Amino acid sequence: MSRIAYVNGQYVPHIDASVHVEDRGYQFADGVYEVIPVVGNKLIGEGGHLDRLQRSLGELKIEEPMKRDPLKLVMREVLRRNGVVNGLIYLQITRGVAPRDHAFPLDAVSSLVMTAKKTSLEKSEKKAEIGVAVITVPDIRWGRCDIKSVALLPNILAKQEAADRGAYEAFQYDVDGFVTEGTSTNAWIVDQDGTLITRPESNSILSGITRADLLALLETENIKVELRAFTVEELHNAREVFLTSSSAYVQPVVEVDGKVIGNGKPGSISANLREIFKSYMNN
Repeated sequence: MSRIAYVNGQYVPHIDASVHVEDRGYQFADGVYEVIPVVGNKLIGEGGHLDRLQRSLGELKIEEPMKRDPLKLVMREVLRRNGVVNGLIYLQITRGVAPRDHAFPLDAVSSLVMTAKKTSLEKSEKKAEIGVAVITVPDIRWGRCDIKSVALLPNILAKQEAADRGAYEAFQYDVDGFVTEGTSTNAWIVDQDGTLITRPESNSILSGITRADLLALLETENIKVELRAFTVEELHNAREVFLTSSSAYVQPVVEVDGKVIGNGKPGSISANLREIFKSYMNN
């Protein structure tokens, strides 16, 4: 089956999908995006993702290209046309096409693009069974990381450094040595007392939907959570480390900057949290 994309009101072959050269997403990274996981035809955390999309648009003063109900219908049609039962759907909205000028155009119409792809649940499970490695890098991003902007160059540079060093992800840290988040993930540690620690919401991190859903699930579990920033040193000395994201769900980390975490295998708490989240996705 050939992949199908949605571009500004039309379903087109993925290979032919394109936007205008003066689309402001291309010219200025003047746009936002969302990635929503799909498991068993269910869009996981759909409401949270669409709420965040709406907030990002509002923060950048970009008009919504359509209301939520028709947007949800188009999303499902994109999934149907691509035969995606388990996978990801990607939405990107930009300020639209206009002659190049830094100031907002007066008459541009926002642009909407959607794509979908299949992913392997088995591959994700195998990775979770052995855990992944991360590195730490200075956080060089702008001051509004809470907006899910398409301006991702600092994230790309950090992710490439991780790849060059044989790691899965890069955790970024601020000028005071506190971990902010990963390039496309939220960072968590478990201290020696078994307390989960993750950075609270602020302009310095993107509030992950998987992170938020997991925090809500933990309210019903007998697991202590502390919302605070933690240092790179705390990260290195943690009992367990894991990350959360739409594509990785709850992913155990077994090595940080070449230092083995715990016994070098996914910890029991991380593994349990992954099972809790999988149950939530499958309900």
